[in-house]
Amino acid sequence: MSTRSQVLELAILGRLRESPVHGYELRKHLNVTLGAFRTLSYGSLYPALRSLTERGLISAAEPRSSALGGRRARIVYHLTDDGREYLDSALASAEPTSWEDDAFDVRFTLFGSTDARTRLRILEGRRARMVERREKLRQSFRRTSRRMDAYTAELARHGLEQVEREVEWLEQVIDTERGTRGALDYGSLPTREPRDPTTSGDANGYSAPDVTQTKEQL
Repeated sequence: MSTRSQVLELAILGRLRESPVHGYELRKHLNVTLGAFRTLSYGSLYPALRSLTERGLISAAEPRSSALGGRRARIVYHLTDDGREYLDSALASAEPTSWEDDAFDVRFTLFGSTDARTRLRILEGRRARMVERREKLRQSFRRTSRRMDAYTAELARHGLEQVEREVEWLEQVIDTERGTRGALDYGSLPTREPRDPTTSGDANGYSAPDVTQTKEQL
């Protein structure tokens, strides 16, 4: 089974832990809330549901005829006791795949059901991965920016800024996690203003985003 399939199954189980739901609502939830699956198709969702059902991790309620024109009601999926046990075990793990691009968004949305030590390990793993990516992008930009046209250089600069902002955000979240025992209110984290394009840059024309001031300080 691919990592992406495993992450999708984890996202499904996490949603069903909240309440039973039918396939249409499940797909809508995943497309809206989980970045890794914003373009999730029924062709990916239903094979995953079938696999989880066959393994006894979820159950599917038999549809009944609707009173309106004999229409069939949608199948409703429920998390089983085995599924709950499987989910608890998965959420207690922090393998390197947990902080990769495909998995991190899903794991973060399930932090409310994840113990503090595992949350912190995933966050620190993600930060290390993004710091490594940031340094590679910086080196590549410095090495090749002079040979880029203006549009290519701006796109490269934008990609680097995104990674730098994620590193800054992860550091804030990690600091907050270390100071609490329970679930967090991330609305209390400071909001960052967009970078001022008029700020001075380095020798290659790159300007780092301003991450030192909150809205109240500007």
